[in-house]
Amino acid sequence: MNLMGSDGSDPTWKVLVYDKTGQNVIGPLLSVKELRELGVTLHLPLHSERDCIPEAPAVYFCLPTEENIHRICQDLNNNLYGNYYYNFISPINRQKLEDIATSALQSNTVGQIQKLFDQYINFICLEGEMFCLKQPKDSSISYYNLNRGSVTDTEMEQMLDTITESLFSLCVTLGTVPIIRCPKGNAAEAVAEKLDKKLRDNLRDARNSLFGSDGAAAGRYSFHRPVLVLVDRSVDMATPLHHTWTYQALAHDVLPYHQNRVVIPG
Repeated sequence: MNLMGSDGSDPTWKVLVYDKTGQNVIGPLLSVKELRELGVTLHLPLHSERDCIPEAPAVYFCLPTEENIHRICQDLNNNLYGNYYYNFISPINRQKLEDIATSALQSNTVGQIQKLFDQYINFICLEGEMFCLKQPKDSSISYYNLNRGSVTDTEMEQMLDTITESLFSLCVTLGTVPIIRCPKGNAAEAVAEKLDKKLRDNLRDARNSLFGSDGAAAGRYSFHRPVLVLVDRSVDMATPLHHTWTYQALAHDVLPYHQNRVVIPG
């Protein structure tokens, strides 16, 4: 999401409009001071009462949901801002693009829509090497929902698709195609299969690949591809990584070895 001037010079003063997901993505990455340095004078929730600022450009950062697109179209109809830059956290489909185009035609604001991007950043980066897929206070994706007995096939498919989309966004952001490994017979395997298919489908079209002009070759034949390990939460990966699961290690912790003798704590 480019907030600087078009020539890389001082930033143009602008309004940043975001939904809840956009706020969650930006929150850990940019402070209010850093936004101000990038020229953001106002940062406002998409679904709030916002005043008309006809001379200001607006940068939108949100998911392309039905509700969000409806509000974006309302802003166009109300001629709320001078220019519009749309940054969608995940790809927008053709129907919703046509909805925006129709509103722009009806409100005579076609010339004010400057750019539209699919950003592929539908995940939250908490630290330099740490991220999560689940939005705060979002219960739609959870261990319970994936494993509850009453889950329907449709609900399961939607959750798996959401997880896959977020992992695909991560791969696009990193610019790399991972080697995927997972255990068989659970949700992790289903996500792995969906992600593998999505990556292969994208690499198949070399001209439109999201992994660079030579993305297909790099993705298939690179010897430096990272390994993406997908496991179900019922598998405890943290403990064996921190500690060896053997009786010897257990005895070492409980009964510390000292000069080849077992010392029983008094």
